[in-house]
Amino acid sequence: MVEVQFRFRDDEAVNDPAITVDAFAEQTNATAVRIEPGDDARDLMPHLDRLALIEVNFPAWTDGRGYSAARILREAGYTGEMRAVGDVVIDMLGHLQRCGFDAFAPDKALNPDDAKNAFARWDNVYQATVVDGRQAIWAKRHPA
Repeated sequence: MVEVQFRFRDDEAVNDPAITVDAFAEQTNATAVRIEPGDDARDLMPHLDRLALIEVNFPAWTDGRGYSAARILREAGYTGEMRAVGDVVIDMLGHLQRCGFDAFAPDKALNPDDAKNAFARWDNVYQATVVDGRQAIWAKRHPA
């Protein structure tokens, strides 16, 4: 199990061990799954209602596939805990949160003050998301 450093949810933290996407397909009682780079997040879509936790592994901060996995699952209606694990660094935090991550378990602990600043860094955003409902900057400049 990974140690969560930051969590932005009011419900109780999920402590179930996360299993691989392949193993999840064979287990009907699993409630936590871990997506690795190369896994197709869409394979989980028929099972979102029984998942309490989806961990997305970032083996290197340069691997951005996990951002897409989170966004796909959030847009499909997943409301459970979405946890970023692995090589999560300060510069990623705000972007990860915008894609739907609400818990963060970096390999190396991050400075809490730096993290707080990173989560609040961007007043304006370029993309709309289902996560926070903030209006994209282009829509503010060109109202309908």
